[in-house]
Amino acid sequence: MPIYDFICQTCHQRFEVFLTYNEYGKKSVNCVHCSSDQVRRRMTKVRIAKSQEARMDNMESDFGNLEGLEDDPKALGKMMRKMGNEMGEDLPPEFDDVVSRLESGQSPDEIEKEAPELGNASAAFDDDL
Repeated sequence: MPIYDFICQTCHQRFEVFLTYNEYGKKSVNCVHCSSDQVRRRMTKVRIAKSQEARMDNMESDFGNLEGLEDDPKALGKMMRKMGNEMGEDLPPEFDDVVSRLESGQSPDEIEKEAPELGNASAAFDDDL
């Protein structure tokens, strides 16, 4: 059975639903978090399978020189966005929020002051990478 990704328009939570091809479009879908019927399907990325070695080679060539990134939030955000895309895994929405803030020029210290929960989330990402 295919897995379909949805986002709830009421509670803004993401969730997945298993539906057969025959059920899709006919069976109503409700949010698994709040039971709302105000949901929309999320279009997910198309992924191209790469070996771990190929991903690491791409990252090494793209991110070989990390010097000075701590002083340039926009460059750090751009590097994190590329690295997230290169990993080929779904990352939590907090990752996108942190990266978007960096890309807009906000420093990591400012992000942590404004949204301490995002600072903790970014530390968790470092552990995963």
